[in-house]
Amino acid sequence: MKNFTVAGKAESPFLSWLTEGMINEFEAAGYRYHNEPVDAINLVFNLIDPESPRHYRRNSQSTFVVSIVENDEEPENVFKAAYPYLVRSLANHLIFISHHAEDTTLYFLTPEQGFYSKSYNRGEDTGLFFQHIFERLEPLASSQLVIDNDFYEDLFDGLAEGNEVTEKMALGGKKLDDMNLLPAPFPIEDYLSSRDLRHLKKLYGIGGLSYGNLSSRETNDHFWMSASGIDKSNMKTVGRDMLYITGYDSEKNAMKISIPPKTTPKRASVDAIEHWMIYKEHPDVGAIVHIHAWMNGVEPTPVNYPCGTIQLAETVAELVRESTEPSRAVIGLKNHGLTITGTDLDDIFHRIEGRIIPQVPMS
Repeated sequence: MKNFTVAGKAESPFLSWLTEGMINEFEAAGYRYHNEPVDAINLVFNLIDPESPRHYRRNSQSTFVVSIVENDEEPENVFKAAYPYLVRSLANHLIFISHHAEDTTLYFLTPEQGFYSKSYNRGEDTGLFFQHIFERLEPLASSQLVIDNDFYEDLFDGLAEGNEVTEKMALGGKKLDDMNLLPAPFPIEDYLSSRDLRHLKKLYGIGGLSYGNLSSRETNDHFWMSASGIDKSNMKTVGRDMLYITGYDSEKNAMKISIPPKTTPKRASVDAIEHWMIYKEHPDVGAIVHIHAWMNGVEPTPVNYPCGTIQLAETVAELVRESTEPSRAVIGLKNHGLTITGTDLDDIFHRIEGRIIPQVPMS
């Protein structure tokens, strides 16, 4: 049985009603509610003060935190106003509540910039409303992250300085920038204290937030991938900008990465497990690009799992498998972006150039 709790204080009648409804819905689904946190807590609803947001201090990666903040007026740009609350409260998910004259809108945000909303009209069926919230959040809370990295200093001559594959990776990063598909890394250090940054890195290995990634196969079992939190338009150094992924250790739940000796590496992208699964199953896939953008004609597939989880990786791998041509698939992840496979990076860019819509449709 999974355990959950509510941290913080409901400062308004709406927040009291909302938290009580969510508690009842999750308890009805078999979750056990605790008034105070227990050691093996799986889910935390963290009610934060918009003037002074405080984070819930986890002891484990497996604790999924949903921060909730209430706002009396709708900002001109909801995402821009809400996203810093997600970062400052060190949350896996954020519910930003905006009240209007006739209804209330709940905006759901994820660290990878997923953004969707649910409105509540006074007098509507509350059961369906809380069921919708449960269906949105429960798969997230029950998913398994794969974000640990095991680094091995065994990348020697021949690969330590890069090769033709990494040269094409660097050109691919520049191409993404030319297509305006590389938003600047989120300035996480502007919102977190040095202590909170250390805590975040210890728990999740996060040193920065950037969006989108690309990878290219080297051998049957190994591939190169852009690292996390870097400027992908300026990838130069093996072990820092481009990482050599050699496998997944299921016992340690960690990605295996070879780096040159005496290198201080960057972390692997959280999508490394997803790329690994695709390469492992589809030998004809030579490259993968993931972008937070869209293309006309792509069917959005509802995928309600966070980046970096086994569940999302398995879902995307299944969608690639079911596509007409797995080695040249375009998978549309609803409210998130595209994962595109190709025989190589040139093939991918040739197919998407001139077809990209920068804004992901949200619903």
